Amino acid sequence: MSVSLSPSLEFVLVTRLRAAGCVFAEDEAQLIVSAARTSDELASMLDRRVAGVPLEHVLGWAEFCGLRIEVDPQVFVPRRRTAFLVEQAAALAPTNAVVVDLCCGSGAVGAALAATLDRIELYAVDIDPAAVRCARRNVPDPGRVFEGDLYAPLPTSLTGRVDILVANAPYVPTGAIRLMPPEARLHEPRVSLDGGADGLDIQRRVTTAARSWLAPGGHLLIETSGRQAPHTAEAFADAGLATRVESSDEVGATVVVGTAPR
Repeated sequence: MSVSLSPSLEFVLVTRLRAAGCVFAEDEAQLIVSAARTSDELASMLDRRVAGVPLEHVLGWAEFCGLRIEVDPQVFVPRRRTAFLVEQAAALAPTNAVVVDLCCGSGAVGAALAATLDRIELYAVDIDPAAVRCARRNVPDPGRVFEGDLYAPLPTSLTGRVDILVANAPYVPTGAIRLMPPEARLHEPRVSLDGGADGLDIQRRVTTAARSWLAPGGHLLIETSGRQAPHTAEAFADAGLATRVESSDEVGATVVVGTAPR
């Protein structure tokens, strides 16, 4: 059973969504109706969205790189700009690449790379149990998802074998979290946002240990902000990686890329 979107119902939904500040109220109304199985469920979903719950949490999924990624409540919602990280990683991946997705959240980046590349050996890690449960539904077999702190839960057999190491680590400075939109600040776990005093604490930890996991010529790619990129790149260089910064004005994305020596 599903709910049909009549003109009168659409008017009511769009009016409430627009009053709540939803810029794309018409599109959101159609998505909510398509996801609702009953009128009661529709009313509940609308109430949650009007109350400020992210649309992706209301729907239970986010569109990312052409995939429908399941996103549970209180799990970080993959951002459109992070598709640029996927593009950069995919362009560098060799055939049969060993790929590690650190701070994987819902597993969106790893899932997108698995859909883009042929025959990758995929491992994903997150410290948040809710994110790990979500990632295990999104990462396709035979990919493996681990719960733990960065590299700690990875099999030691991966040491020196990783071709592509991607990390969308939290990079919001602690003091700036209060300035974030309520959808993120109130409905996503702080551990997925808080990067420490300057936003780079987790990035530095990822970078410092990366060399021991990367294969000769392997690549580390980290999403960051344009303002923080020089500092992220400095950490890459200090770790002995040949470093460059890639950016996309179209989606407002910045990725620092480091390459291990051969």
